Amino acid sequence: MSKDYYKVLGVDKNASEEEIKKAYRKMAMQYHPDKNPDNPEAESKFKEAAEAYDTLSSPDKKSSYDRFGSSGNPFGGGGNPFGGGGFNMDDIFSNFGDIFGNSFNQRYGGTQRPQSRGSNLRIKVSLTIDEILKGANKKLKYKRQDKCSPCDGKGGTDVRSCIPCNGTGQRTVVQNTPFGQVRQVTTCPDCAGSGQVVKNKCNSCNGDGTTLKEEVVDIQVPAGVSNGMQLSMNGYGNYARNGQAGDLQIIIEEIRDNSFQRENNNIIVEKKISVIDAINGANIKVSTPHGEIPITIEPGTEHGKVIRINGKGIPDINYGMGDLYVKISIKIPKSISMDEKYILEKLKNSKNFEV
Repeated sequence: MSKDYYKVLGVDKNASEEEIKKAYRKMAMQYHPDKNPDNPEAESKFKEAAEAYDTLSSPDKKSSYDRFGSSGNPFGGGGNPFGGGGFNMDDIFSNFGDIFGNSFNQRYGGTQRPQSRGSNLRIKVSLTIDEILKGANKKLKYKRQDKCSPCDGKGGTDVRSCIPCNGTGQRTVVQNTPFGQVRQVTTCPDCAGSGQVVKNKCNSCNGDGTTLKEEVVDIQVPAGVSNGMQLSMNGYGNYARNGQAGDLQIIIEEIRDNSFQRENNNIIVEKKISVIDAINGANIKVSTPHGEIPITIEPGTEHGKVIRINGKGIPDINYGMGDLYVKISIKIPKSISMDEKYILEKLKNSKNFEV
């Protein structure tokens, strides 16, 4: 069942980043294991709050969660596309430097060094309107930095704690300003944030812990995606030494089709009809992304009239279907014969043709 992360943190769906952080800080302090020893319920709430904050504090994960929920996975195979395999206590404490500062970790026993995480990769996937209507299976080929097999991602042997940062992977710089001291935490340049240095480097990766690898992944793109929408695959980005891989971010690119116009989940098409059909009415067919659809032109139809056909638009990625809007355009002949002109002159004086 999909979790309501907003409800977990007790915030509104439109809550700001600061409000989400404040709510998480409050719950983390309330249910911290050191404050609630031997209390499984408190530990469960503590982990649940961390899972909710991990998703809602990330713009990419939050965007995907708002579309799919916590259990919806657009790539098939089940599982949570936002949190991977769940949270352990080290994962949770690793976020506290940003939320509470390092003093919180020292006070309550959390680790000071967050696990290194590789960079995300972005790939564009082009889709036709037919693929957007029905969903599509896509095979993606790309290159990424993967864990080095010979050294198991460690970079070599004789791995030691980084002395300049004391194994934290971070350095704190204190600057004196007219407004007081300003503390800035930066990534340690000596160990690149890993907290460790390699003395005997691996010959395959030269101590990086990663090697370039070509990947091929199959994804299931759900029906109803739109241009610019982003889908994420956890752990398919670049790997970081002694850490974890970043994400593969898939950007949807809709191939333009000039035969129609898309507005959200609705489709708008223009249909030209003759003056005769506009006056007398007619049963005609309209070409749409769904194929040809029959519509009825009522007698006396005016130029610019819009006919709405329910459920013939684009599926919503969560639930429902958009509509089809047919905009009528009356085609006026640029030239007519003498006989046609004579008929029109006679009709001109009819009351039905008065302006």
